This record gives sequence, C-alpha cells and structure tokens, in this order.
Amino acid sequence: MELLFGRNPVLEALRARRSVNKILIAEGSNVGSIKEIMALAREQKVLIQFVDKKQLDNMSQGENHQGIIAYAAPKDYVELDEILLEARRKEEVPLLLMLDGIEDPHNFGAILRTADAAGVHGVVIPKHRAVPLTAGVAKASAGAIEYVPVARVTNLAQTMEKLKEQGCWIVGTDSGAKTLHFEADLSGPLVVVMGSEGKGLGKLVKEKCDFLVSIPMLGRINSLNVSVATSVILYEIIRQRRAARGK
Repeated sequence: MELLFGRNPVLEALRARRSVNKILIAEGSNVGSIKEIMALAREQKVLIQFVDKKQLDNMSQGENHQGIIAYAAPKDYVELDEILLEARRKEEVPLLLMLDGIEDPHNFGAILRTADAAGVHGVVIPKHRAVPLTAGVAKASAGAIEYVPVARVTNLAQTMEKLKEQGCWIVGTDSGAKTLHFEADLSGPLVVVMGSEGKGLGKLVKEKCDFLVSIPMLGRINSLNVSVATSVILYEIIRQRRAARGK
C-alpha cells in the first residue's frame, strides 16, 4: 500500500474510486473537506480510524498531512497505446506531455495539475533517472494524479519514434531555440517534451524532436521553473487550438 498525505489527495483518490484500505484522521479534525472524505469513505466501506496527531506527524516525516493519511493502492501506470486510444475515443486531437528526467516530485506534481487543467491526454516519463508516481507527487498535484494517465517507458527516443508513426509531431523546449513558442504551429497532434530542471533535454531526445521552441525571457533570469514553463507552453497550445476552431 501507498501512503497519501493531505486532504485533496485523499479526497480525489476516493472520488476516482481508487482502492483505499484505511484512512487515519487526527482527533478533532472533522470539519470542512474531512466531512466529505468521511462520507465517501463510509459509502465505499473504507475503514476510518481517529488517531493522535503525533502519530500522523511521525508517519509523514515532514510532509504536511493536514490531519489525514490514507493507505491506498499504488497508482497504476498505463500503456502508451491507452493514451492515444483515449484521445481517439474522445474524438480529440492528441496532446501528450513527455518529461525528460524530471527528478523533483513537487515539479512533477505541479506539471500533472496543469496537464489536467489543460486537457492533456497523458504524460510519458522514463523508468530511470526520473521521479516516479509517489505520495509527494500526489500531494503536489492536488489530486490531479488520479485523472492524468501516466505511461512509464524504457527508452524515450524509441517512444518518440513510435509516436511519430502514430501521426504526432514532437516539439521540444530548449532555451537556445530560435523559434518562440507562439511562433510555431502547435495546433496539430502534438507531443510536448520538457527537459529536466538543470540539464534540459538530453542530446538524443533533442535530436528526435521535429522542432524546438523557446519561451522569451526578458529579465535577468534566463529560465523558468519547468512546471511554470510547461504551463506557458500548454496554454499557448489551447489558445492556438481554440483559434483554429474559430472560438
């Protein structure tokens, strides 16, 4: 079982019907969203146990548990083909996000939150040298981890070739790219590749991209946090797609 810390992660896990075995609630914490959590837990026959807050402090090891911890089944990864099939089922133009070596769980969680808001059909991460789906990622995603499919692959470069065969264009983000993100056509079937916090895109991954874009930086800092940069790119895609539909 996996530990989920905080009200939003636990609430969204219950809403998404993820298998939850037991919920620990700090004594006296029975207001606000805790009431909804308790109602859903009882409806789904999940065991609720009231404990001393110190027990939750010890279990969370510094994480802000907000008075609640749940024992849940680990979040399952999906197959890449499932993401593309879901886009086709919805009759939507595919939009995938590929993360090349994101190692900070808070950044990954924030990216998942934006991906959910922007209607991304799925996220692709590598099996090695990248943060997996963890309780910290779930907490940072504010529950979005329950709704954004994540595929974990062995080789990003090979996966990029497979996605090209499926009709997707691959756009990488790179600070040295001459084309700005709003100058490129981002309205078609697209995979957006974001690099790691410090190193950016790997050499082979960058070479496999169909084209590269950069975000204009007008101040003294030469780069954005990767989760912020992801938001900028995704909402430009939304703008272009809405404009293409005449909305």
